[in-house]
Amino acid sequence: MATIDIKDPAGKKLGEREVADSVFAIEPHTFAMHQVVRSQLAAQRAGTHSSKGRSEVSGGGAKPWRQKGTGRARQGTIRAPQWKGGGVVFGPTPRAHGFSVPNKVVKLAMRSALSAKATEGVLHIVDDFGFTEPSTKRAKDILAKLQIDGRVTVVVANDDIDTMLSFRNIPKVLVIAVSDSNTYDLVNNNHVLMTSAAVTWLEGVLV
Repeated sequence: MATIDIKDPAGKKLGEREVADSVFAIEPHTFAMHQVVRSQLAAQRAGTHSSKGRSEVSGGGAKPWRQKGTGRARQGTIRAPQWKGGGVVFGPTPRAHGFSVPNKVVKLAMRSALSAKATEGVLHIVDDFGFTEPSTKRAKDILAKLQIDGRVTVVVANDDIDTMLSFRNIPKVLVIAVSDSNTYDLVNNNHVLMTSAAVTWLEGVLV
């Protein structure tokens, strides 16, 4: 099995933790990650863009001139697309942009993201943050001692509320419960920091 260094909040190495090869040591599947990230971003689109067709714009109830005898082209309404103020042809309408991805591809993408971070050496595991109450100052101190800077995703146990409250107000830091882990949040950063409990949970779900 692959191993990753495990540290305490002060940055001291406590030892090495064995992690599942199938989750943290596979060859990253870039196409799966690409598909899943595209799906996540597409699902976030509001899809509220809209335009009016010829039947929806106001006016144009009467025929602008008689059919024959004027020398001009025949016209049925001044709200036809070729007229100024007319309806839009094949314009955008409100719709959902999201598309589904098979669950096995979603899991493959997450395993690929975790493996890529481990290979790059930017996946950090802390045994336990040890928060007994929220403290943003202490959270900043932990990041400094672990020598983590830039964008970072912090993954903690689902019930670790104090840790979530401690990290959530720090700029460039995204803290999520492990059950909310997803490919986009795992790749859209410079570092991933997670607790041993979060690693255990991910191994149980993704293996």
